[in-house]
Amino acid sequence: MSRLSRANLRARDSIFAGSQDHHRVDVVQRCPASITECVANLEDSCEELHAAQEYLRQGTEDMPRMQKVLASTRVFHLIDEGTVKRYKKDVADELEPALNELLERAERALSDLLRSVTVLQAKVEEAQSKPPVAASAGQKLEARRLQVLKKQRERLEQELHNLESEESRTVRKRLP
Repeated sequence: MSRLSRANLRARDSIFAGSQDHHRVDVVQRCPASITECVANLEDSCEELHAAQEYLRQGTEDMPRMQKVLASTRVFHLIDEGTVKRYKKDVADELEPALNELLERAERALSDLLRSVTVLQAKVEEAQSKPPVAASAGQKLEARRLQVLKKQRERLEQELHNLESEESRTVRKRLP
């Protein structure tokens, strides 16, 4: 019998009026030993079940967190060096023709750009070395007309300035 069942059996209070000691003695004397042992074993089983339940509760109380952890697991595969070298070679064999094509295209584009740069430099040198070409009659006429318009604008600006100063003098005279 467990200590708990013996203590409970002795510590129980009777619901009947009268001497409590008499009742306990009657209960213990009237129960066969097998039933008392059965009750003790049942109490032990209940204690074990309760302990297991507490243990299970403690182990599963962070289940939501564990579900998140388990949902985001990563898998790592370990492979040998020979496999890595083989995959590297496969990737290189697959990419090499495309890379060579791109390099050839880049070299062609670069040579085209260099040719156009040399052509443009030659044009600049040629333009700098030539004396200025005499202006045609139309260009001369346009330049003359532009000069006349500039002079006309300057004259009109001067007249405007004179009129503004004259106006300010007349305004001053009228003020007391």
